[in-house]
Amino acid sequence: MRVFFYGLFMDEGLLEGQGISPAEVSPAFVDGFGLRIGERATLVRHPDYRAYGVLMDITPDEANTLYAEESVVDYEPEPVIVTLIDGTQVEAICYNLPEDKIAGFNPAYAKALLDLATRLEIPAVYLNQIRQAQQPLHLRLQGLCLEEN
Repeated sequence: MRVFFYGLFMDEGLLEGQGISPAEVSPAFVDGFGLRIGERATLVRHPDYRAYGVLMDITPDEANTLYAEESVVDYEPEPVIVTLIDGTQVEAICYNLPEDKIAGFNPAYAKALLDLATRLEIPAVYLNQIRQAQQPLHLRLQGLCLEEN
C-alpha cells in the first residue's frame, strides 16, 4: 500500500529498524494540507498549503504495526492525492491525528524533523515552516499579530 509520510517516519532507516521494509521511496507533496507540530507532527486541512514528505510502499500489516505504537495509535488513515516530483499524481494513504487530539509542544521532535527534512532535501519553503513550528504556538501567534500591525 502507498503511504505518504511527512514526519519522522520519512526516515527509511527508522522504519527498517522497526522491521518495516519500505519500497518505491519517492519525494512527494500533497496540496491542501499544512503541517502542525504538537507532541508529534500531523497534517491539517488548509486549502492554501502544501505539505512535503515521502511516498513509500509498505504492506498493510506493516502500517498496522507502525501505527499500533502508543505515540501514534490515535492517528487515522485518510486517502490523499500525492504529487511526485515529476508531476505524476497517485492515490495514497496518509495517517493524521484528529484536530481535537493535537496537543502539547515538542521542540526536540521539531528539531529532529528539521534535521531529517534538510537531509532529504525538502524544499526551503517547507523547512522554514518546520523552523517556525519549533516555537510554541502562543509565540507563533504573537509573531503573526505583530506582523499584522
